[in-house]
Amino acid sequence: MGAEAVVDLDLALRALADGNRRAILKVIRGNPQPVGAIAEEVGLSQQTTSHHLGVLRKAGLAVGTREGTRHLFAVDTDGLAAVRSYLDDFWPRKLADLKTAIESREAGDHG
Repeated sequence: MGAEAVVDLDLALRALADGNRRAILKVIRGNPQPVGAIAEEVGLSQQTTSHHLGVLRKAGLAVGTREGTRHLFAVDTDGLAAVRSYLDDFWPRKLADLKTAIESREAGDHG
């Protein structure tokens, strides 16, 4: 996926909500794998694995490439980075809220 591509966060989050798809991402995160190897690793049929890979590709979380006659799949790091960026936006506010709550509790304990 190029830098100009935009990840549809709704599609990406829905794709990540499925445990089989998360398992597939774990298999392909290290290096590109063919469907058969992925299916064997996650314990799904090749047809079901292909379906999940299609969802992951549409969501911008996986890419497929050709290596000779083999079709290999890998994690699309740009897609995952977009999801991570979205989720990271929650942490500073949550940490600030936690700090405020702790400081309020400490002030109550000492006052």
